[in-house]
Parts: sequence; C-alpha cells; structure tokens
Amino acid sequence: MTDVYLSPLVERFATSGMKALWSAQKKFSTWRRCWVALAEAEQELGLDISDAQLDALRAHIEDIDFEKAAAYEKEMRHDVMAHIHAYGDAAPEARAIIHLGATSCYVGDNTDLILMREGLELILDKVAATLNRLKAFSREYKDLATLGFTHYQPAQLVTVGKRACLWAQDLLLDGIAVEQALATLRCRGVKGTTGTQASFLALFNGDVDKVRELDQRVAAKLGFDASFIITGQTYPRKVDTQILNALAGIGESAHKFGTDMRLLQNRKEVEEPFETSQVGSSAMPYKRNPMRCERICALSRFLMTAPLHGAFTTATQWFERTLDDSAIRRLSVPEAFLAADAILNLYLNVMERPRVYPKVIEKHLWEELPFMASENILMHCVQRGGDRQALHEVIRRHAQTAGMRVKEEGADNDLIARLASEPAIAMSRDEIEALLDVRQFVGRAPQQVEDFITAEMDPFLERHAHRLDAMSDVQV
Repeated sequence: MTDVYLSPLVERFATSGMKALWSAQKKFSTWRRCWVALAEAEQELGLDISDAQLDALRAHIEDIDFEKAAAYEKEMRHDVMAHIHAYGDAAPEARAIIHLGATSCYVGDNTDLILMREGLELILDKVAATLNRLKAFSREYKDLATLGFTHYQPAQLVTVGKRACLWAQDLLLDGIAVEQALATLRCRGVKGTTGTQASFLALFNGDVDKVRELDQRVAAKLGFDASFIITGQTYPRKVDTQILNALAGIGESAHKFGTDMRLLQNRKEVEEPFETSQVGSSAMPYKRNPMRCERICALSRFLMTAPLHGAFTTATQWFERTLDDSAIRRLSVPEAFLAADAILNLYLNVMERPRVYPKVIEKHLWEELPFMASENILMHCVQRGGDRQALHEVIRRHAQTAGMRVKEEGADNDLIARLASEPAIAMSRDEIEALLDVRQFVGRAPQQVEDFITAEMDPFLERHAHRLDAMSDVQV
C-alpha cells in the first residue's frame, strides 16, 4: 500500500519471521487457541462442554473473517468482544461456551506472553549465529596486532581478534539475559476480572481445587510450566519492562559494535560488506559508506528507549488495572521485537563478510609504534650501563621533534632513524627494530581470545547449537 503509512520496521528492516509473529493472523489465531485451551480444560474438569463444540472451535482457529471482526469492533468499540462474535459466527454450535468465565486479558495477556516467548526464541537464533561469526573472526585475527585506543587516542597495542571479543562479550551478556527472560516467563493463566478467580469459582460451584487445577491445565496447554499465582486484571506489567530491558541491551551492544566499525571503516582497517552494485553516495561515486552499521546505530537508539515505555506503564497501573496500558503496549512491545530483530539481522550480515586490511593496520601501527617502544629502548640502554635520566631526556627530545614533523609537515615518523644516529643511544637501526617486534606489545591478547572462547562463548554456543546456521536477510 502506497497511500498509508507503514512502519519502516515492517516495510524495510525486520525479517519475515518476526513480522509474521506480530501479524494480525498470528495474534488472533492465538486468541482462538487460548479459547480452545480454556474450553478443553473446563470440559476435562466437568463443565458441560461437548466434543462437538470443541471440534467446531478447533476447526476455525485459522480462518478468521477480519472484515466481520472489524465491523463488530466498529459497533462495539471492544476488540475482544468483536472477535468472540466473529468466532461464534464461524462456530455457532460453540458460541455459548467461548470465553466462559474469562476476561479480555485472558486472551490478550496470555497471547502477548506467548508471542514474546516465541519472539525471544527468534532473537536467540540471531544472537547465537552472530556470536558464532564473532567467534570465528576473533580466532582468525587473534594474533593480528593493531593500535588500541583510549579516549580515541592511540594507546597500547591490542589485536583485531581481542577487540572483536569485546563486541562478543557484550552480545553474549545479552544472550544470557534473553535466556533468563525465557526461563522465568510464565503465563497469566485464568484469573478473572480482578485476579481473584471468582468467576471460575462460581462455574465450579466453589471447588477451589478444580479452579487451581484449571489454571495449571490451561498453562500447560499454552506451553508454560506455570502461571502467575498473583495478578490483578493483567499479568505484572513489570514483565514487559524486564523483556524490553533484555532487548534494549542488544541495542546497547550493537550500537557500540556499529560505532567501532564505522570508525574502523574511516581508518580503512575493517569494512562491512559492500555489494558489487551498491551505491555509497548519489553525488560522490567513490564513497563506501558504512550503511549497515549506521543503520544498526540508528535502530539501536530507537530500541534503547523501549524500556521507558514499560516502566511508565508499570508505574501508572492503578490498583488492579487501568486501560492506559493498552495502546502503548500495542506499539512498544511489537516494535521493540521488530527493532531488535532488524538490528541483529544487520549485525549478522556484517559479520558474515567483514573485510580486514592487514597492510593498512600495519601502516597505522608503525606510525605510532616507535613512540610506544621508547620505554623499551630506554630500558635496554639502561641495562647496557646508560644513565636513565639522561637517556630519557635524549629520547624525549627526539620523540617531540619527530612528533612535530608528523603533525606540521605530514612527514613519516622518523624517530627510529633519529635514535639510531644518536651517539647517546649507541644502538644500530637493526638493534632498535629488534625491540619493535609487535608480539612484545600485545600482552596476552591472543591467549585471552582463546580463554574467552573456551570458557564463555563455547558453553553458550553449545546450548544453542541448533541456531548457529541462521543467515541474515538484508533487503535494502
């Protein structure tokens, strides 16, 4: 449709699986599954519900007449009642027992929890696959020395693989947070209008045990190990905030990764994929803009605000419930999942085919390495009998001069040549360059990569071995 607004998350960025999850078809067919689960459990516990009525409900789970439901909602101004009537029209023999004893939140809340559970599983697919790519990248480049940066100023050397482990560690923490959210997720169950289960107690003639059993059976039929024991009209809205926080964490991690990659692409050291026919700029044909990582950062800023919606909603739920949670949740929950999915899709895409340029990395490294090696040169000279303070002044003076030539004249760093010709240093260029072996400056970075992979990445990836082959699907 070109004459109405469509969310860019749906139109451009999110993947088909996540878009289908939050579709009207999925939502309202899940409502119907919730109604079937309730009716089945009520029949099993003795209510007068026939097999024919259940069969009729099961037969019409997917064939939803959306036009009829929309017409009912226009008349009633109530979406749940509209769909009860539309379902009843499709299965008239079961009309009388649809939604028996329930309140609107029975279908609405339980469906939202089901969809969030399935959404978290889709998120884990992308997290695990991306971590697997980061693992391979980290291991491949664990020994490739590169300039480290603090304050975006050159600092001690690290390795390309070690830096990638910083990205992986952040995303791994997000994956664990998603695992924890899934492990603790419960359904709302059957609680009635204010959470007391009074309507169900009336249906079962005051039989407390049957009402408790009904709640447990419905939870099991909906795929949950348990339901909340205590609710108002809704499940605790803090659950939304907790899940949105887990998703927002992915935004934090991805934004950091995307920013680092954009800076590295400016330095021409590491690049995101660039297609053969891709256009970087409509005006400048030579441009290779980091489009994917820029998009990661943009969508991440949107995602990182999502928990605020959950927090404000939870904070303003009066007593057992107020309906100002409804409209905001229709936006914030699905869009957060769509954004997280889009971000991870881009992250995975970048890590499927990153380009590393070792020669450029080496060139940049050698522009700074002579300065960083000055302390090693100083210690070597002292060990050969030199005066530490006098030598420090000699090296400082040459380093300052070399630095000014680099800044003011755009000249190469000639500190090594200067020191090699300095009588007080009394070392040949070959001797000095022998002290500049980059392996002496990266510390335990290569071993840290292996330690991190073995101790932390591999256990997570082994838990999600069935997810590691997921591929990206970037459309624009």
